[in-house]
Amino acid sequence: MNPVEIRQGSSPVILGLPHTGTHVPDAIRARLNAHGRLLTDTDWHIHQLYDGLLDGATTVRATFHRYVIDANRDPSGVSLYPGQNTTGLVPLTDFDNAPIWNAGEEPGEGDVAERLAGFHAPYHAALEAEIARVKALHGVAVLYDCHSIRSHCPFLFEGRLPDFNIGTDGGRTCAAEIETATAAICAAAEGYTSIVNGRFRGGWTTRHYGRPESGVHAIQMELAQATHLASETVPFAYDPDKAAPLRGHLKTILARLEEIALSMKED
Repeated sequence: MNPVEIRQGSSPVILGLPHTGTHVPDAIRARLNAHGRLLTDTDWHIHQLYDGLLDGATTVRATFHRYVIDANRDPSGVSLYPGQNTTGLVPLTDFDNAPIWNAGEEPGEGDVAERLAGFHAPYHAALEAEIARVKALHGVAVLYDCHSIRSHCPFLFEGRLPDFNIGTDGGRTCAAEIETATAAICAAAEGYTSIVNGRFRGGWTTRHYGRPESGVHAIQMELAQATHLASETVPFAYDPDKAAPLRGHLKTILARLEEIALSMKED
């Protein structure tokens, strides 16, 4: 299976989808324990949630699961959140700190190197190429990185996660106008909660590509899965009725980001 799916569009907005893939090669799946094979930490149905929200948006989607290798982690293995609980480049545990590999079959340095070359690198080569292509078209590119996580993960954060979690690494990865507009739309969404640069401040993708001074803006949206799933446990089913109002707000966000990007082009 190709490690990355690309859908090219003409908009200045690019949707990154690093964690919706569920493909695990057989040789790797055989090393996962029964719990690991549930693939609990998938960003369930996020590609479906965003599908069709912005005509012309480019999408770059990893087809492999984050247990193979996490496409949103620094390839050097440096932690995104030093001093806080998190999972690594090739996770050894899930978001509840439960082991996901059979005892004695945990990935080693050789596995990590192989997966970097076979999965992580092709995803980011595709993403980098699409950013360059879109920037060549418009003089600017906006990378909107799409994520989700369970509302309650005590190992990672206390209490219930807000519904909209906007990450710009403290405003460093995009123009202030992009962060402000996204935050305003989320704050005005009735029945939803939101935060900017809270527990999730933007992953490696956002921080790596976000260079607003060079015309490349990046912003991460981490959604609480309670906003669009029937249940945050197996089978993690998509709830179209619950997702419908959320899709409306996300569509407004993407349209506004496109508008801002096109205005930057005109300037």
